[in-house]
Amino acid sequence: MDVHTVAVIEGAIEYIETHLDQRIDLESGALSLHYSRYHLHRMFADTVGMTIHDYAVRRRLTEAAKLLVFSERSILEIALVCGYESQQSFTDAFKAMYKSPPAEYRRNSEFYPLQLKFHLSRKAAADAVDEPDRKNVRLAEQKDIPGWMELVRLAIDGYPYLDEADYVEKLQKSIWQKRTLVMEKEGLLIGVIAFSYASGSIEFLGVHPQYRRRGIQKILLDVLMEKYLPGREISITTYRERDRADTGYRKELKRLGFAERELLMEFGYPTQRFVRPPEKQEDREDG
Repeated sequence: MDVHTVAVIEGAIEYIETHLDQRIDLESGALSLHYSRYHLHRMFADTVGMTIHDYAVRRRLTEAAKLLVFSERSILEIALVCGYESQQSFTDAFKAMYKSPPAEYRRNSEFYPLQLKFHLSRKAAADAVDEPDRKNVRLAEQKDIPGWMELVRLAIDGYPYLDEADYVEKLQKSIWQKRTLVMEKEGLLIGVIAFSYASGSIEFLGVHPQYRRRGIQKILLDVLMEKYLPGREISITTYRERDRADTGYRKELKRLGFAERELLMEFGYPTQRFVRPPEKQEDREDG
């Protein structure tokens, strides 16, 4: 991915953002950017980590959720404003992603986003040639919080619920307790992980979307298991099977050696715990 590709995808994102109130016409969007529909679709998915359709749906429903909590518009009006042809089609789409119908979500009065507007990094594009190095992994510091939160917003598709104020408070404590690692390249945080010494659980594992295919997840996990939780089983929670909100996190965890365990409910959201066994001594020596 080069800087030119980033510029094209930024144009596609702006096109989507200005058409959230209607069905996205990918053909028209591609033509406006002087690319074929197929080529634009492939570039977008490779760069952002999800299809144009999935990004648009998640953005549209996020804006709808915001209106449900912060406005007095009727559900039908919100459905139409957000590009849905009927209240029923909106309700079906909203419930599939937020796990509660719009009326119930409104009563709870607690907004959280499915997808924030995606901001690409030209620095990440320019760094496409260099291979990530585990020497760039270090303990997080308080000064890393703004960069960490920016990465959280970019990787929010992997986390069904986020209260930023509460999250920052817990992050500050985790950094002080030396339970957070970051991977940095030229001032840009490209991967972060927060964990618990007591339970061996991963509380947050986020990778900059433009680096998701660069092996950052494995590097962070390897450092965690070798240096901070040696000989320990580690666990993480993610979406349940067939959850339409999952953009590929279950598949990636399985690729990284995690296995499915029990079903859970977190913040009222159905999730599943995944476990990765400790590495054998010979595996660590081979690595």
